[in-house]
Amino acid sequence: MIMDTNIFKKKLLEEKELVENELGTVGRRNPENAADWEPIATAEERPAERDEVADKLESFEENVALVRQLESRLGEINVSLNKIKDGTYGTCSVCGKEIETARLEANPSATTCKAHMK
Repeated sequence: MIMDTNIFKKKLLEEKELVENELGTVGRRNPENAADWEPIATAEERPAERDEVADKLESFEENVALVRQLESRLGEINVSLNKIKDGTYGTCSVCGKEIETARLEANPSATTCKAHMK
């Protein structure tokens, strides 16, 4: 069966835009590597009190975790978009069989069939 990848490409591009927008709220592109994102702290200049410093540090640590998670998801999306481009999209990376359409509808960047889900 030949799969129409246009639907999945559209979903992936929409999700990519959402992920990049979300990344922009908690990080910035690394000026030395545009594919890499760095977490940012909140914009406040100088916290006046010790509690404010602790809050700012906690916020930064949360941003670090979010950037890592979003950057990972963005990588998965980009891999899937490249697979669409080279004609290998929808093939299980473990067994080489076609990934179920329902699985791809649920997660367009899935790289394995249901039998080999992580």
